[in-house]
Amino acid sequence: MTLDPVHNPDRSFLFVLGSSRADGNSEMLARAAAAHLPADVGQRWVDLNRLELPDFQDGRHESGDRQAAGDEELLRRATMEATDIVIVSPLYWYSLSAQTKRYLDYWSGWLNLPGSDFKERMAGGTLWGVTAMADDDHVVADGLVTGLSHSAAYLRMRFGGVLTGTGSRPGRVRADERAMSRARTFFQGETPLARFPYEQEAGALA
Repeated sequence: MTLDPVHNPDRSFLFVLGSSRADGNSEMLARAAAAHLPADVGQRWVDLNRLELPDFQDGRHESGDRQAAGDEELLRRATMEATDIVIVSPLYWYSLSAQTKRYLDYWSGWLNLPGSDFKERMAGGTLWGVTAMADDDHVVADGLVTGLSHSAAYLRMRFGGVLTGTGSRPGRVRADERAMSRARTFFQGETPLARFPYEQEAGALA
């Protein structure tokens, strides 16, 4: 993995591809949305399948000062340098793909590296999602949406929502006119600060 330069230091997108199939429907939908970003906004695309990234091992309570290295370190840097992170994952068993979930598990490790400022660097950034599924009723992706929203809330990030589309066979998402139409303006949507449900309830009662 190599890091390409960021064109606009004020706004840069990291697209994290987590499909088990190259050029899948989720990626097609994400690229359709990315095509409408301003030209000076930097885009980095990372395919998790191309990285040497072993399964995450939780070492929070072990001795020693573990440091990230290799592809993990490059991915960590790319994650922290982006203002906007886009999780691109097909809907597998009503949640994220294994590759994508492993990437988010690594966030836990980066939070606990010696001298880490990962949580501080992530706060204020924006998390987005793009997913394609076989079902025409996109409410079945609510579990994936909730998982991303809660992840953003934990890190005090903003949440731009999830762009959903229907597509099982290769290229099928292009026929989802509603999804392709929404893709044109998806990254122009509001990005409120993510909040856990209990925080929303407390705010409503205040």
